[in-house]
Amino acid sequence: MDNATSACPTNSISMNPPSSTVINVRPTPPPPKDHLLWSLCNTLYMNFCCLGFMALIYSVKTRDQNVLGNIKAAHLYSHKAKWYNILASGWNVIIPLLIIVLVVTGIVHLSNAKGSYDFFGEEGYNNFGKLFRK
Repeated sequence: MDNATSACPTNSISMNPPSSTVINVRPTPPPPKDHLLWSLCNTLYMNFCCLGFMALIYSVKTRDQNVLGNIKAAHLYSHKAKWYNILASGWNVIIPLLIIVLVVTGIVHLSNAKGSYDFFGEEGYNNFGKLFRK
């Protein structure tokens, strides 16, 4: 027996036997959320800045990257979709509130101009025109 074969035994400690269990000590990140339903709701609701549509695009990209196995890109797109949805939700709440405030302010202003205000008919039209001809 020569020295080369006797120095490397066949059942070495560095080799993993087939029955060994490998334990991964790094925690796996949670799978990315695609926020697809939230994006659809924001897109279908009145959204003047297309924020809901952008969220929908990023939600679809998240799902595509998740299927392709690119988890890092899926997490990035998921994060973007989440923030576009937050912005779209805020915008979708602010615009109706702003419209309600403007309508109520207009009604209060018109009713305080001459007591009760007639909105309809020719007399109401003339009274409305007088408000701007002072």
